[in-house]
Amino acid sequence: MSDRPVIRVIVVDDHPVVRFGLAAIIGLQPDMAVVADAGSGEEACDICAHHPADVVLMDLRLPELSGVEAIVRI
Repeated sequence: MSDRPVIRVIVVDDHPVVRFGLAAIIGLQPDMAVVADAGSGEEACDICAHHPADVVLMDLRLPELSGVEAIVRI
């Protein structure tokens, strides 16, 4: 077990296969953990308010609320 801090990541993508694939790859890293995932910009804003993270991996092309707009809100 390492004493290194874990990088907490939130994955946001409207395509479930991409979202779950990225989460699986990140989950393989010993110093990273996916703390939440979202399928829309609105959901990303809600999740970020409740789950502390170091990194948000955001798809910029999301329907309704774009990734760029979500980043501004977050």
